[in-house]
Amino acid sequence: MPAQQLEIDNSTVFDNVDERQVEFDGEVDGEEYQFAVQYSVLTALTGDQPDGDAESSFRQHIDTIRDAGLAALSNGPDRPTIVISESDLDR
Repeated sequence: MPAQQLEIDNSTVFDNVDERQVEFDGEVDGEEYQFAVQYSVLTALTGDQPDGDAESSFRQHIDTIRDAGLAALSNGPDRPTIVISESDLDR
């Protein structure tokens, strides 16, 4: 059985400045989910706070974010938005 993969819909990537997160839709095993990557995750990956470039940072680290998204999803897929936090980077 192949490992789970998170397919990110690039057309849905949105920098929600007010919530300090980048939001996107993704699909895992045929199920669709809404995800949000906290700015703190992008800061941990880049070493800099997002300042108008959060979407660019997101795209630059998309492979790591995919893996962290799967880790966040394993915490419970029944939430309206799967929030990816720094702790998901370590799993």
